[in-house]
Formats: sequence, C-alpha cells, structure tokens
Amino acid sequence: MLTTTTKGWIPMDGDTFATQEGFIFNAFGYEHPKNRVFAFLKYIPAQFKNLFNIEFLERTWKRSDQELFRAEKMYTAQNYQAFLQTFKKNFPSYVYFCPFREKEVISAPISSAKQVYVPRNCLVSLASLKHRDELQEMSLKFIKLLSSESGLAISDFGVHGSVALDMHTSKSDIDVVVYGSQNFRRVEETVDKLVLEGVLSYQFNNKLDAARRFKGRYKNRIFMYNAVRKLEEVASKYGAFKYTPVRQVEFRCTVKDDSEAMFRPAIYQLENYETKNQVSAISSGIVPELVVSMIGCYRNVARKGDALEVRGMLERVESIATGKMFHQVVVGTGTSEEERIWPL
Repeated sequence: MLTTTTKGWIPMDGDTFATQEGFIFNAFGYEHPKNRVFAFLKYIPAQFKNLFNIEFLERTWKRSDQELFRAEKMYTAQNYQAFLQTFKKNFPSYVYFCPFREKEVISAPISSAKQVYVPRNCLVSLASLKHRDELQEMSLKFIKLLSSESGLAISDFGVHGSVALDMHTSKSDIDVVVYGSQNFRRVEETVDKLVLEGVLSYQFNNKLDAARRFKGRYKNRIFMYNAVRKLEEVASKYGAFKYTPVRQVEFRCTVKDDSEAMFRPAIYQLENYETKNQVSAISSGIVPELVVSMIGCYRNVARKGDALEVRGMLERVESIATGKMFHQVVVGTGTSEEERIWPL
C-alpha cells in the first residue's frame, strides 16, 4: 500500500503509522504537540509481547515477516495504564507529559515513524494495483458503490485497517473512512437506502452498534465506516486550552447538537442536564456544555434531540488566550472503567 514519509505529514485521526521498533499505532484526534503524535497502540511485535502485562487475542497478524499481537480489549483504562507503564519503563520516548492536562500520556515522536498510512492515500494505492486479491477487490467495489450511490467523489473516501496495511487475511473486514461530516451523513443515508433495497444488511452485535448503524454486510463480508474530519474542519489546536479534572459525575441529558458526534473524539453539545445521584450533584455554574468521548465506540450513538445517560470526568476548560472558562464531561480518560455514554 502507498505509504508516505513523515515530511509534511499532518497527523489526522485514524492515520496509521509503523515505528522503527515495529509497533503499529493509530493517530488519535487532531490536536498534537509539535513533532509528536497522540496515538493508541494497535499491534505489538512478537519480540516485545512479554513486556506488556495484558491479555492478548489468540489470533496473530503478519506484516512482512513480522508476527504481531493485539490486546484482547484495546480501549480499557486498565490496558491504557499497562501500555503507559511498559512504554515508560522500556521505551520512554513514547511517553509525554502534557502540560495542558498535567499528566503523562502515550505520544509517539514523529521521528519514530518509519511508514505512515493515510486512508485516502491507501485507497489510491488500492485502486492502482494491477492484481488485487478477493478482499482488496471487494473493498474497492464497496467504496465505488457508496461513491456512485451517494454522489460523492472517490477522493472523499479512504481505506483503513488491515487492508490498508496489506496484512489482511481471508477473514478480515472492509474498513472504510469517509472524510467530512456532511459527506458522512450522506453515506449514512446511502447505506440506509441500500439496506432497504437488499444490497446491504446491517450487522448489530449490541445496542451501541444499533445506535451507530455503522456496521453491516456486503456480499457476506463485514464492513464498517467511520468519519474523519476534512482539514478545513479541524478548528482546534493543541495548547489552546488547559483542562483541569473536577470529579466523576453521572447524569442524563439531551443532545443539543450532533454535528461533531461522528468524529473521534466525539463531541456532543448538551442541554437539560439532570444529575442521577446526590454524589454527582453540581452547582449551576459548572454545568457542562459538552460531552466528549475519547472512546471510539461512543461515536455517533445519538442525534439531536436524543437522550443520553453519561458517566465521566467533569473538567474545567480554560482558554489560554482569553482566560474564558467552560465545563465539559470527558468519557475515556484512561482512569476509570465506569466511564460510558448510553443512548436512552
């Protein structure tokens, strides 16, 4: 697949990169320190497996001649802390103290990236292949179907996951990226239409899948599609705000605006805040304006007007430039397994 060098690379959520040691990370979000990338670890080379105190999937992956392992549960607070401790002890350059959150986080130096896989570029590479295997061909046909039925250009799509990394197997899924919030909404409508026509079918394994409606079957192959911001949709910049945790809260609310709910981090503007218990009671001056999910499975689980039940960390957010403050609730701080968003 088409890889890029780090020269001129602007890390975007979902971009994948392989490091000099063979770790494979996915870039997280759109705000990154200079010369670094906030990222989560997806694949671990076999020679480093024993350094990580986590449970692994029995299945392994191959990239070139390298055997790779993946955590059984990728997005738990316990595993994040285990990753953090392993990197701190054995690969300290992957740990970064964020002065705006005043805590250590996983962040790879851009200089550590050996190959970068941008979904849009990987799709260009896939389309240019002279000889495609069955899954590669099916992935391309699926994206062309979405493109033609939605009226979107092929350049509004990308390919992600094991197909993008050219380490897929016969059991791998089709993992698609859609660039832009409005484009994503058009693809949602297109998928709904194709399901009604019997061309596609939905695949829901739980209530969150049913709420997101992002997963289905195409010719008996599982597909997933997720949104990535266009460059012009990236309004935030690292270092613009300082974040101070207040305490854990649990509450119900209504979604006021869902225009950024499909991205990661997922952002829900909220109203009608209603505390669930006395422990979560807060004064009117610190009622949160936003729910922000760092956990991908809570993307796009609710639309405007829908009710949510949320448990997360109340944070005070302060603009570095103006000193203006507001509050938000973060789900996925890496400190508690109890943080969640649940559609009602």
